[in-house]
Amino acid sequence: MAKKFPLQPKHPERICWGCDRYCPAGSLACGNGADRTMHPAEMLGEDWHLIGDWGIEAPSETQKPEDEPR
Repeated sequence: MAKKFPLQPKHPERICWGCDRYCPAGSLACGNGADRTMHPAEMLGEDWHLIGDWGIEAPSETQKPEDEPR
């Protein structure tokens, strides 16, 4: 099963978003010489998941983000 794709990660510039490995930007496991793939929020803004049909369900307003302390 694929990892859950984060809608608004804290530091998207530190990770390659091209596959489910989510490698650090400085050590890509793909090894094909490519640059890291940017997170959609870096290109389209924080509300990127509201525009278009990404097939991702946005959390409801009553749900807390996963990385928020309980």
